[in-house]
Amino acid sequence: MGWYVGVDIGSYTCKGALTRDGTLVDSVVLPSGTDYSRTGWQLLEGLLSRNHLSPRDLGAVVATGNGAKRADFADAFVADIICSARGINVLAPSVRTLIDIGSQSTQVIWVDEVGRVAHFASNEKCATGSGRFLQVMANVLRVRLEEVGPLSLTARHPVTFTTGCAVFGESEAITRVSEGVPKEDILAGVHRSLAEKIGSLTRGRGLERACALCGGGALDTGLVRSIEEQLATKLFVPPDPQIVTALGAALLAMKGHDVPRAEPEADS
Repeated sequence: MGWYVGVDIGSYTCKGALTRDGTLVDSVVLPSGTDYSRTGWQLLEGLLSRNHLSPRDLGAVVATGNGAKRADFADAFVADIICSARGINVLAPSVRTLIDIGSQSTQVIWVDEVGRVAHFASNEKCATGSGRFLQVMANVLRVRLEEVGPLSLTARHPVTFTTGCAVFGESEAITRVSEGVPKEDILAGVHRSLAEKIGSLTRGRGLERACALCGGGALDTGLVRSIEEQLATKLFVPPDPQIVTALGAALLAMKGHDVPRAEPEADS
């Protein structure tokens, strides 16, 4: 069946997955930077060189993500929700609800038993509903992004954010810092705010268990706990949650992009 690559070009990171005969062999995550085309090429060349392959060895490449069209080496482009559904279906076939937290948006995807998208809801109106809010707050508080989760878990009195706007949220955080509020309490409040927004995306249709979390936001342990508390359920987090969508793209490349599609309905 051969070698196939999926590339997920997001606004913050670019992810790639290399598969052979439907099995994940290697993956790469790079900062997207400002030149998506260049980063995409670097990612592809890195996967090939690390595995002693050449472009001639590949059966196909499928690109997805908001920068997918800049991947001029791709054979096809597939919507990210379709790739995410396929990726999680292979990693955890029992999952029926997938929460994908990216830098630009958060999506809740309801997945059927064969990895099709049955329904989805997306929050793209403001950064407070996506991983971008975490990046902004980490910058305000002068902590590394990877420290946000563990630090928030030490909070004793999480703050409540009164605004749904990222700009005002940033100002509110700065005010709390000037008042002497501990960083961990501010971060725990950010997590609660994000979890509440995610919860609101699920209310129309409800959760269908099992539930999983992917995307860069899934690397934040504090956010994972907040979402679990908000939804009152245990979440499955893949070992490498950032590459779920890229893996799905690679699997679709192997299938010749012939995806069995339900007709999904969308909420926003």
